[in-house]
Amino acid sequence: MDFRDRHVVVTGGIGALGTAVVGALLDRGATCHIPTHGNDAPDLFPYAQHERVKVYPSVELADQDQTDLFYAKVGSLWASVHLAGGFAAKTLKDSRKADLMSQLDTNIVSCFLCCRAALKTFGQDGGRIVNVAARPALEPRTGAGMTAYTIGKAGVAALTMALAEEVARDGVLVNAVAPSIMDTPSNRKAMPKADHDLWPKVEQVAATILFLASPENTVTRGGIVPVYGRS
Repeated sequence: MDFRDRHVVVTGGIGALGTAVVGALLDRGATCHIPTHGNDAPDLFPYAQHERVKVYPSVELADQDQTDLFYAKVGSLWASVHLAGGFAAKTLKDSRKADLMSQLDTNIVSCFLCCRAALKTFGQDGGRIVNVAARPALEPRTGAGMTAYTIGKAGVAALTMALAEEVARDGVLVNAVAPSIMDTPSNRKAMPKADHDLWPKVEQVAATILFLASPENTVTRGGIVPVYGRS
């Protein structure tokens, strides 16, 4: 998978999965553009000073104007990978409208606006969009106790399939991955008694994302690819 001379946006690029995706892209020659909420990339992000990484601070991806401005600064793109999102476990009876709107903003609205902005930056050769849904988007019953999150991620899956059909003739292939619980430090801390060996590793999920975003992917579109590992 050759990304040399190709520019790729990675939202959520300084998180656990994002770091794995950015590292894999850099290994294959890509230039990565990463929007963040804070003023600077965290000290633990290993690629902050890489010559082919540009970090854009204080971008609110659920805001249309800020998202459009960010993509305009990036310029011509090959791929846009949307890892940014939010998770909240809360029963419906204990949830308020604000909880639902927060999940919709951080998951489906941000994804919608990034897809919209990315489409305007792709060249004549088309491009690639990769979104991140979640297992509950494909198996809603597993979303019990996190209904607002499940709704948001189901929206990402529906957006992916509809948009893939809409832009296929423009040479833009749109797909998503649907992870189960991934093996990250924060998830291990939250569930210390779980069998972590069964969880998909972020590097494994990143490998699937990389293929879907690559020039070598010439036919796969509208897929919501399960990346469950052995869990």
